[in-house]
Amino acid sequence: MSPRFATDVVTFYHPGFWDLDSAEAVREWAADHPDRFWQRVLDALAETEVTGIELTFAPGDIASVLRAYGSAEAFRRELAGRGLAVVSAFVADSDAPDWRHGDNLPAIVADAERRAAFLAEVGAEVLVAGLPMRATYGTRPPFFVDAAYMTRMAGIAHAVGEAVSRHGVRLAFHTESHSTLWYERDIDLFMALTDPRYVWLCPDSCHIALGGGDPVAVARRHTPRTALAHWKDAVAPIDVHLTIDDTVYAQQQPYMTELGTGIVDWEGWADAMSGTPGAGTVLIELDEAADPVGALRSGTAVAKRALAAQFSVGGLRQSQIDQ
Repeated sequence: MSPRFATDVVTFYHPGFWDLDSAEAVREWAADHPDRFWQRVLDALAETEVTGIELTFAPGDIASVLRAYGSAEAFRRELAGRGLAVVSAFVADSDAPDWRHGDNLPAIVADAERRAAFLAEVGAEVLVAGLPMRATYGTRPPFFVDAAYMTRMAGIAHAVGEAVSRHGVRLAFHTESHSTLWYERDIDLFMALTDPRYVWLCPDSCHIALGGGDPVAVARRHTPRTALAHWKDAVAPIDVHLTIDDTVYAQQQPYMTELGTGIVDWEGWADAMSGTPGAGTVLIELDEAADPVGALRSGTAVAKRALAAQFSVGGLRQSQIDQ
């Protein structure tokens, strides 16, 4: 059976797509017109082969969905009528309790349970989270991502993972650039410290590559625990120390590119993904694409070629992949 294609709603955040002049203008307009925001996103998806959606930070977040449709069930019906479905939701630092403060655990768990309840009602099974960001290199006093730090993070992850599992949702961790789950070593350490029954991985091919890592090697080491993956390309590893503040995501943008135009080994990635629990979904992530429809079409084509190369050995016909 061929996988479904999905994308993160952030794909549609480019101001040019909305005929606006800034990301802030997009957020403000969408906050005032959530119904029109979602109508255009869903209409655009109809022009592609993408049938899955990952919700993310505003304006494509759970709160926006509820303002536009009134309930998870109403959103699910709207999507189903279009042949679409939610596959996951991403927990952004900007709208969730801070994991760096131990006193926040009850709030962290409650926030995750709220999201998981929504996902269960809308028919999705994966909640994607991340670990806190690193400090800018050279900051004094220094911040070290060591065993003690990772042990604290593992404890929080266990509490959250167990809580959302009661809703039938898997907690999967995203390998965000400049976060404390970025380098290959970070990923291996965190996964070694966490219980595979409650903590899963969402490897992002771009971000791993930006940290100088090998996305395919990471995926192969953690095949049994990959609940979902972000298929995204990178221009080259980030070879400078970026300032880690509110602008860090904008600073990362020049290092990201559309699928097939960067350094990720897509045939190797597709092969690694084929044995994971998340193999049924190919989530193409394109941060703020100026032409999201065109970018998703070309990204889907790249993914199809990679899948065709991988599955040809197993005898899966190209016609099956095209379905």
